[in-house]
Amino acid sequence: MTEGTRRRLIFLGSPTFAVPSLAALCAAGHDIRLVVTQPDRPAGRGRRSLAPAVATYAREHGLALWQTPSVRGPAAQARLRDAQAEGMCLAAFAALIPRNVLDLTPGGVLNVHPSLLPRWRGAAPIQAALLAGDDETGVSIIRLEEALDAGPILLQERLAIAPEDDYLSLEPRLAALGARLLVRALDEQPAPQEQDDAQATFCRRIERDDARIDWSQPAETTWHQVRAYRGWPQAFTSSPAGQLKILRAWPTEAPSPATVPGLLVAVDGQPVVATGQGGLRLDEVVPEGRRPQSGAELLRGYPALIGAHLGGAMA
Repeated sequence: MTEGTRRRLIFLGSPTFAVPSLAALCAAGHDIRLVVTQPDRPAGRGRRSLAPAVATYAREHGLALWQTPSVRGPAAQARLRDAQAEGMCLAAFAALIPRNVLDLTPGGVLNVHPSLLPRWRGAAPIQAALLAGDDETGVSIIRLEEALDAGPILLQERLAIAPEDDYLSLEPRLAALGARLLVRALDEQPAPQEQDDAQATFCRRIERDDARIDWSQPAETTWHQVRAYRGWPQAFTSSPAGQLKILRAWPTEAPSPATVPGLLVAVDGQPVVATGQGGLRLDEVVPEGRRPQSGAELLRGYPALIGAHLGGAMA
């Protein structure tokens, strides 16, 4: 395909991360014949039904929309074939794509994956990079295969991770980068390069309990945990004031005198928690039933936390 050619496409995606890719395809003039996304699901304290971000965008822009938890089976294949698309693009659809769908269009399925494949194949690559303390990540545009994120790479671009970055700052930058690369891949049709499977690393789907803090771990490990889970489920610990979510933190020297992991002390008016190695300064927290607040505000509102141990038994 020559640069500037517009194609008939099916787009598969669900969360906020996928919206810039869909918007970029529309802006580039591609004919989006069908948008496929997950069904509305209950969310929040009130468990109100919430539409995926991609479904909201599709409705607002008059795009044909199909909400389904899966594209498996002959009925799904027929629905996709009826769109008469030349190719498919995917960004975080949240369901596996079977072989019969991968082969449905001449162009196959192009996937926007937010990592430097083959590093961090799997469900949560942005969080995995932050948890590992990586100093860079990026986006890979691959042609999907049945093996998890193992398809050949069409384009890849790196993105630096700053110490101040967390999931909420990194995800939108990767989404914007992915959108740009996806449009470029369609325009340029670069030659695919096979991945080196021997270099692959993997990440799994995140569970809520992954965000529970173990204060016996080094401060840097816990700091990465806070950064990775900033969006969801948010790093948390128990405290005498109830569950305490930690939104922002910074590793420091161990409090003096030496303390046991989990002990909270005040250092220059800021809460610092002793860890297995070093200390962690709590810069922004959410006490149970309260609004987000600074660490200094926490100490003013809960002075009894000074000298208390965090991280006991908690449901």
